[in-house]
Amino acid sequence: MTTDFADFVRLRYSELLRSAYLLTGSTHAAEDLLQTALLKAMGRWSTIDEPLPYIRRSMVNLHVSVWRRYGAREILHAVLPERGVRDGVHQVEQRHAIVDALRALPPRTRAVVVLRYWDDLSEADTAAALNCSIGTVKSQASRGLARLRVVLGERTMTP
Repeated sequence: MTTDFADFVRLRYSELLRSAYLLTGSTHAAEDLLQTALLKAMGRWSTIDEPLPYIRRSMVNLHVSVWRRYGAREILHAVLPERGVRDGVHQVEQRHAIVDALRALPPRTRAVVVLRYWDDLSEADTAAALNCSIGTVKSQASRGLARLRVVLGERTMTP
């Protein structure tokens, strides 16, 4: 393992794991997804020019591939990993509601929403990560946000 790869993993692992969790809705599946993407990248590390977008795209492709292979199946509600006591119960409930709402989206739409609004990628960067047009990103983001508003609007969401 090169030091560049190890440094990248050390710096970006938590960020990528959060994105993987939002894609999969499961802590264990997120870890598997990220580790698989990192393993695939490790063998080609010297040829990868932009590692962060490459790993993100790899995670999305792997996730969509697994989803297609096994189909949508019910996911047990996992406890969202907490990083401290500072969150109140209400905030944790809201976080669970958001993750549940994301799970309700189709994988491709979920990928767009996660990359655009969680990872804060531009439309162009999201399109590049997903190998699609900017128009597709816009339409998928619009549909995804509309669906999230409907699902989350059914619950009482306060800041």
